[in-house]
Amino acid sequence: MLKIAGAAAGATVAGTALAAAPATAADGAFAHPGMLHTRADLHRMATQVKAGAEPYTAGFARLTANRHAQSTWTANPQATVYRGSGTPENYATLYNDIHAAYQNALRWHITGDSAYADTARDILNAWSARLTRLDGSADRFLASGLYGYQFANAAELVRGHDGFELARFQKMMLDVFHPLSEDFLAHHNGSYITNYWANWDLTNIASVLAIGILCDDRAKVDRAVEYFKHGAGMGSVKNAIPVVYADGLAEWVEAGRDQGHALLGVGLMGTICEMAWNQGIDLYGYDDSRFLKGAQYVAKWSLGGDVPYTSYTRKKGAPGIWSGSETASAAAAVDPAMARPIWAMIANHYTRRRGLDAPRLTKIAARFAPEGGGGDYGPNSGGYDQLGFGTLAFTRPRATAAEATASPTPTASGSGTSPSGAASATPSSSASPLGGRGGDLAATGSSDLSAWTAATGVAALAGGFLLLRRRDRARRDTGE
Repeated sequence: MLKIAGAAAGATVAGTALAAAPATAADGAFAHPGMLHTRADLHRMATQVKAGAEPYTAGFARLTANRHAQSTWTANPQATVYRGSGTPENYATLYNDIHAAYQNALRWHITGDSAYADTARDILNAWSARLTRLDGSADRFLASGLYGYQFANAAELVRGHDGFELARFQKMMLDVFHPLSEDFLAHHNGSYITNYWANWDLTNIASVLAIGILCDDRAKVDRAVEYFKHGAGMGSVKNAIPVVYADGLAEWVEAGRDQGHALLGVGLMGTICEMAWNQGIDLYGYDDSRFLKGAQYVAKWSLGGDVPYTSYTRKKGAPGIWSGSETASAAAAVDPAMARPIWAMIANHYTRRRGLDAPRLTKIAARFAPEGGGGDYGPNSGGYDQLGFGTLAFTRPRATAAEATASPTPTASGSGTSPSGAASATPSSSASPLGGRGGDLAATGSSDLSAWTAATGVAALAGGFLLLRRRDRARRDTGE
């Protein structure tokens, strides 16, 4: 019943973080769409792809090549989803359908082809009409967290689309996913608070936050933000990143476990920070940008660099059942080729939104660009832990000095009934599928590229297939 493990991944930090005011939940109405993508983000993607700007077209090619992103996808909803040993596991059905809904919805916003919106809607409607329970071993809490935040993000992209049963979907999220996520954060499956590594908390923080946004529930958003900052479990920011070193790097606790779970944790914390940011809450900058320092540590470590690790001992087990302890005394071994679609979002926030120097993030984001999504990183559940497509979704122009020092401001709410063909927060049914050139937006794809091509080169399209080729003229990153 109790799940454990041991080893993690890390990487470096460079640069001075901007001080940010402590994050608090934003006042006023929620922004929609307002989780991983805002209306301005979706408009940027559509405009840049139409203009043929790199690296957006390379990122879009990864999306269109994915088998989940096809309008022919048919949902296979289940009444009960099981995850964990000793159960008739069927959770792969759920995560495949979630990624198909998300990818089709994203493709709709970029192309304007309503067939993709209809497919996403039909998948989401099919599940909300049937799913009543998540079950299994302790892994059911991973299901509530991972698939809760992902499901909510897919729904947010078709919110208000003709025929989407939003109220019914919200009810499913509140009745099926949220109770498990909240129960885990409150009780940790009856175990000692440190029995579960950081990623267990982080999945469920992400779920509570996303469900709160989807359902316009301020209390749930506040709960997720408060736990991120001060929660007792290993997933709160100061427990997941317990040691800040003099060089500006900060230890990721699961670096003492294994690389895969450390990357998962960094991706989840980034997801939480991005969703909060889009509702006017700065968790990226919280506690002197502690997440930046931890993400740089994991990036350096994942690229094969040496990182310090302060021994960490945790208590395992459950009161009255069994107890033990485990000590991680060094960062685990890594495979520098291990790829997860987590870096573009984080690197673009710190270097482009905030104008900070984060060379390890820049380098690792370039190495694994263009990022794919669910289905591109292996057939097992770990390949579906992130929604992905960060090169397409999060590449952005560098902010002005005034923008870089500004507090996050949620965009005005929109209905989400049409693809984001205009930068306006309020959509129009007559909006063109891809919009205009959006001022100088189309120019940013190539002009910003040099800083992102250091380690691996630029992605190019040839004959309809995605090819990776080296560009030796790219500026070398000197952060390692």
